[in-house]
Amino acid sequence: MSAPWNFTRFLPLAERLLSRGRLPALLFAVARKGPRLGKLREDVKLLQSLCLAWWRGEYRAISAKALVTIVAGLLYFVSPIDAIPDWLLGVGLLDDIAVLGWVLKTVADELARFKAWRDSQAPERLRVVERLPTTPQALQLERKTQ
Repeated sequence: MSAPWNFTRFLPLAERLLSRGRLPALLFAVARKGPRLGKLREDVKLLQSLCLAWWRGEYRAISAKALVTIVAGLLYFVSPIDAIPDWLLGVGLLDDIAVLGWVLKTVADELARFKAWRDSQAPERLRVVERLPTTPQALQLERKTQ
């Protein structure tokens, strides 16, 4: 299955974002935009949780390609300028939903493994791993102190 139109331009951006340690800024942008739609909200939260666990070094059982695809999907989601600009009320999120659906389907096996890992963790530990601090800088500092 080929990538949605306009998505592939986000892949190099995702690689740069990861290589420069800018994942916390993206995760906060995702949290700010946070979809209000039921299932989409859960799916975005799952992708965000995986990225948080990866950032904190708690979960590394994901291929680099899948991680870049997830980060590119989240970048697409928060970008106001994509195939259908988000400011177009009523239709602005349609392309975001389509891209996130494609990302979820593309990395479904990786997400299933992540869910299995999450299910094996103690709830107290998950609260720490999946907690988003108050600022991107705090999350950045967390990683440096590990």
